[in-house]
Amino acid sequence: MVYVGTNFGFVPNLFFPEEAGPDFEAPELIRQLEQHKRNFTIFSGLDHGTEGVGGHGGVHAFLSGVLSKNSRGLPEKNVTVDQKAAAHVGAATRYPSMQMTAGSRGGSILSWNTAGVAIPPIRDLRLLFAMLFQATGKEQLNVLKRAHRQQVSILDLLRPDARLLQKRVGIEDREKLDQYFTSIRSLEKRLTQSAAWLDRPKPKVSYALPDEADEMDFVDRVPLYYDLAVLALQTDSTRVITVEFSDLGPNTGGFPVTRSYHQLTHHGKVASYIKELSIIERFHTKQFGRFLDKLSAVREPNGRSLLDNTMALLGSGMGNASSHSNKNLPLLLAGGGFKHQGHLQFESGKTPASNLFVSMLQRFGMETDSFNRSTGTLNGLQAG
Repeated sequence: MVYVGTNFGFVPNLFFPEEAGPDFEAPELIRQLEQHKRNFTIFSGLDHGTEGVGGHGGVHAFLSGVLSKNSRGLPEKNVTVDQKAAAHVGAATRYPSMQMTAGSRGGSILSWNTAGVAIPPIRDLRLLFAMLFQATGKEQLNVLKRAHRQQVSILDLLRPDARLLQKRVGIEDREKLDQYFTSIRSLEKRLTQSAAWLDRPKPKVSYALPDEADEMDFVDRVPLYYDLAVLALQTDSTRVITVEFSDLGPNTGGFPVTRSYHQLTHHGKVASYIKELSIIERFHTKQFGRFLDKLSAVREPNGRSLLDNTMALLGSGMGNASSHSNKNLPLLLAGGGFKHQGHLQFESGKTPASNLFVSMLQRFGMETDSFNRSTGTLNGLQAG
């Protein structure tokens, strides 16, 4: 599974086709990846209902369908679909999931764990490459092992005090403690998994990351995150990835635009604003198309392409940034061995976007009929 999210959405009439079915006329943004037209589905009319209301404050519900402020009392808080999948993978891969971001501010809004805590994405390309492919020296390995033992022992020391404290506090504070302890249990699990992989060599790849990768403009860095995502999947270093795109950083990210990304999204239907905004949004869909190209070019041991074996979702928790609407989320699912239908239209407000996530989790191998506020699987999306 790969989830690619933009914090500012897409201009709806540039993203959604007018016609339903496989023979739609591709709008401006979709033309950037039309070479894969028979291998993706665009969904319109899906959102998170009242959960997604809140403008920029509702974007973090993109992969959960639950606002963090409304997650109190829920068994898994506002856990995101990628983390449900990561728990299913467990220690089968070096990293149960990986979070990446190309923005200068990060945002930390795509992935949330079962304790309702945001998982910070990694921006540093050199760090990502080192995590995936750089061999760990003997001295560094010993340090990591010592750190692992020390961290586990600290967690052991916490337990008696934690039990005593729980008996002394009120209901509200007890809920906060439960959230904290869930985070601790999650950390314990990740430490155990990392220990199992410490002595296993990392895969070797011929890919060379540019020395100045992290100093490049946004337009030059973005393809590198996608390259690393392909390699991470190809080497089975992880099977779950999220990639977040927020702000463009300095120099307007290298785009020929005169205003900030955020300012352009509040275009108010002004033609000059939309023209500049479309430059950025075409870039996003074109780079996603390039990502699909690379997945298609990799042949897997089962004879299928890496794209056939990978569900890649492009979308956002923002429907229309100009009006701060979180309705009718832009969602495009590629690959994964589904019988893709071109453009599936749903009546607005009738079908939760989380139904799509249930279908994806099932395709991932999980035996589940629900995810957060879903009402079932997504009608019309069938496995191939």
